[in-house]
Amino acid sequence: MQKLNPYIYLFSLGHFSVDWTQGALPALLPYFISVCHLNYREAGMIMFANILLSSLTQPIFGYYSDKISKPWFVPLAPIISGLALTVCAFTTNFQIIFLCSMFSGLGSALYHPEAALMVNKIAGEQKGKALGAFSVGGNAGFAIGPMLAGFCAYKFNIHGLALFEIINMVLAFLLYRSIGKLAEQKTKAEAEAKASNWQQTVPSNNWPAFAKLTPVIFARAIGFSLTNTFVPIYWMQVLHSTAANGSMALSVLFTLGIFMTYLGGVLADRFGYIKVMRIAFLVMVPAMLAFTNSKQLWLSLWLLLPVAFSLFIPYSSIVVLGQTYLGKSVGLASGITMGLGTTMGGMMSPLVGWGADQWGIGPALQILWVVALLGLAFAFLVPSVEEKL
Repeated sequence: MQKLNPYIYLFSLGHFSVDWTQGALPALLPYFISVCHLNYREAGMIMFANILLSSLTQPIFGYYSDKISKPWFVPLAPIISGLALTVCAFTTNFQIIFLCSMFSGLGSALYHPEAALMVNKIAGEQKGKALGAFSVGGNAGFAIGPMLAGFCAYKFNIHGLALFEIINMVLAFLLYRSIGKLAEQKTKAEAEAKASNWQQTVPSNNWPAFAKLTPVIFARAIGFSLTNTFVPIYWMQVLHSTAANGSMALSVLFTLGIFMTYLGGVLADRFGYIKVMRIAFLVMVPAMLAFTNSKQLWLSLWLLLPVAFSLFIPYSSIVVLGQTYLGKSVGLASGITMGLGTTMGGMMSPLVGWGADQWGIGPALQILWVVALLGLAFAFLVPSVEEKL
């Protein structure tokens, strides 16, 4: 089997650096609720702030990545994300935490479109596997971030969050050192892509097809955002476990996500992007229904497996399909699939938080399987594409 371009793994490392700061935030929500005396709605607002700026600006950055590449966004993003999270360790002011959450999201917005665009250009015919490898870094960040943040908040010292910025600075330096070679690789790949059959098979943007894919993007993003936000709280309030165990459950979910995302990319290249996406949503509906109604700790732990399958297996397929339908605007497509889609999840967080304040976490999270059902319906409306990209 043909090996992936080694630069993809460097992008994956950068993906880790921006996403582990975002993964840390949900694990810190019980800490913020306790120390800052927040309610669930305000806790949801912290996540909304993180996702809002990230999601709304990613399509903009993606649009300009298609027009004028900005490779320096790649090393700048980890610095901003790490610094924003570090500041949260030295304040109990809700407004400051809210702003830091926004800037952490900005770092993510700077990174994803430019990096995903370059991965697409250098992936050749292994786009599913390449996007899977790229996404592994992000999911590894979401897995490790909660563990480290939970350790700092509940076992060690909250000021230990400074370690996020220290490591991100090191990774940013490595990315900066390689930025010239990355830009050169991208330019070469673009020249090769112009002569490839794939460019000829996507002569224009297919907006109607992308419109049908959009509800699928939103459904998966809502499932991702709400589980990311409320799993630690669910562990405490419904399963009567500890905050540390809630953080660990989130890490388990994203550790599974590391393998599921890569596997999803490989399966998509082998069996087809649309087929893999549809199977994932067929699993998502019963998985979310069972998970949100589980009252047993052992059962909830086991249910993380099908939940992770349904959330992470289709990720590469959805991104590649979006990039395919908007073949002349790959950066914009990346910004929408990776950024704007999660706006819906971010907007749902304070709403679900309000519902949790009124009726409890369990009833409020029933929205997960309802949204999954909507995503399943649209997954079967998405038109076929040439699977060999």
